[in-house]
Amino acid sequence: MARTPAGTPHDPRGKERFNEERAAYTVASAKPDLEAGVTAIRETVKTLKPQPGVYRMLDTRGDVLYVGKARSLKARVANYTHVAGLTNRLQRMVSQTRRMEIVTTGSEAEALLLEAQLIKRYRPPFNVLLRDDKSFPFILLRSDHEFPRIMKHRGARRTKGNYYGPFASAGSVNTTINALQKLFLLRSCTDSFFNNRDRPCLLYQIKRCSAPCVGRIDADGYGELMQEAKDFLSGKSGAVQAKIEKQMAKAAEDLDFETAAILRDRLRAATFIQGSQAINASGVGDADIFAIASKNGQMGIQAFFVRGGQNWGHRAFFPTHTKDVEEGQVLANVILQFYEEVPPPPMVLVDRELPETELIEAALSELADKKVKLSVPQRGDRRKLMNQASRNAVDALDRRLAESGTKAKLNRELAEFLELDEPPQRIEVYDNSHIQGAKAVGAMIVASPEGFEKSQYRKFNIKSAQTNDDFGMMREVMERRFARAMKDDPDREKAGVWPDLVLLDGGKGQMSTVRSTLAELGIEDVPLIAIAKGPHHGREGREVFHFPDGREKTLPTNSPLLYHLQRLRDEVHRYAIGAHRAKRSKAITASPLDEIPGIGPARKRALLLYFGTASKVRAASLEDLQRAPGVSDKVAQQIYDFYHAGG
Repeated sequence: MARTPAGTPHDPRGKERFNEERAAYTVASAKPDLEAGVTAIRETVKTLKPQPGVYRMLDTRGDVLYVGKARSLKARVANYTHVAGLTNRLQRMVSQTRRMEIVTTGSEAEALLLEAQLIKRYRPPFNVLLRDDKSFPFILLRSDHEFPRIMKHRGARRTKGNYYGPFASAGSVNTTINALQKLFLLRSCTDSFFNNRDRPCLLYQIKRCSAPCVGRIDADGYGELMQEAKDFLSGKSGAVQAKIEKQMAKAAEDLDFETAAILRDRLRAATFIQGSQAINASGVGDADIFAIASKNGQMGIQAFFVRGGQNWGHRAFFPTHTKDVEEGQVLANVILQFYEEVPPPPMVLVDRELPETELIEAALSELADKKVKLSVPQRGDRRKLMNQASRNAVDALDRRLAESGTKAKLNRELAEFLELDEPPQRIEVYDNSHIQGAKAVGAMIVASPEGFEKSQYRKFNIKSAQTNDDFGMMREVMERRFARAMKDDPDREKAGVWPDLVLLDGGKGQMSTVRSTLAELGIEDVPLIAIAKGPHHGREGREVFHFPDGREKTLPTNSPLLYHLQRLRDEVHRYAIGAHRAKRSKAITASPLDEIPGIGPARKRALLLYFGTASKVRAASLEDLQRAPGVSDKVAQQIYDFYHAGG
């Protein structure tokens, strides 16, 4: 690891002296680092040919710094050796580069797609990143069953059927599915539930299903409903409504008022779906609309999703690493990363000309396996949609900046109150949950300035602590957590391994236990704070904050910072209780038959169905075991020997 300046922020010479030495050190070391990076790139250039492909720049640890594509790898990579023509950002990147990895492709469009894929995988610090990379929900009309199911779907498309989307959120999908069930009476239940019905379920009673499970509709009638649903979702809603209106008029003419009432309710559901559209997208067909806004060094992108002339929601994105990057290039990068997860529509509307438009069109067309067109609308309905997207982009960015300002202020106040050197970027909060020591579970949640990082939550099944020993449980959790951190990153160079602050749900006892546990591991510089409920168990917001040196602090009951810390404490409490309940539920459903080696779930069910209880299985004779369905003579002998060994 590179040598650092002698001074530290805690040095008696003070922070000013430290900053001066650090600046001098940076200047002195930058040139050799830049030369080393250029040398590594030149070595790579010697092996390259003028063909399309993707290159990755890696640092000393092998972490990816940047992913780029090129029409000619040799010419593009050689540009990085001309340091004088590089921006400060690119010079920093080159100074950290120690080797490169190259992948050649058949075309520049293929290289562009591979570049977006690798950026999403490695999330390099010098690439523009689409932060919100959560999967988008779709509506799936399955085709692998006589009576296909309508359902919400995320992820890979392995199930046979028709997919409609993307929708902006799970809420918009759920609302639409509920309305579609009222409109087309399609089943939403699982196959196992469907196969085991002998009477209609509640959805039939409330007119959201046609009950094909019990024969209330035949396959042809259900197939007609399914086709109408496909037409409606494909943009033929007018024709579907006209057909239902005609059927309703015929039923009324025949004095079949019950059928007419059902058709009337279906029409209302169709009207609801169309009336819930936030924008008028009629005449647009299938298209996505993207508009970008920039303010105070940050960028926000608003996307509208239109399918079949219906608006299926909108979402704002806030890409990172956009400094010194043109807005058009940022938008192009975000679009390419977005369509790594979502199939492109035939039309993508943008608010400005993008660099390499034809290349992006070729790449998206290859992804979609059909022609995809990028367009900047100039007039008509499409221009109105774009204007609305642009207004939403500005509004979303303004809200984001306002929220970021509040969060930044709160984080600064947190650092000041807890006496930290700087605002924490990673906060870990710990708690235990058990009943009289039984089924004990430790829990860790993680919070960043952006909110809770739920993908990084962890639970610890307590193994060694004694019954009802809260301090021993906390000791075990800390030993396991920080022993692993020391093993994975002893030099603390990797982001996300070490916390900037540890919060404990507890008082002096928990603080003392954790402090001594970390000291035994040789860790004494991780900030620790314990949050204990006040004399009235927190009902008045009188939490007491315990410091490692024995001091205590409180906050005013109306303090936003107190509310923030309470939220952190309550979140870990919720997570710990949930993990404990799940463990307890699993234990309740456990069976003594689980102890028999080689007996799977199917045979356990067969034995319990035949004998009634596990105790009767234990007491059964060999002949009785052999008569049980699904149990061979060999398995029966194995079960008998397990319970009667030695006797």
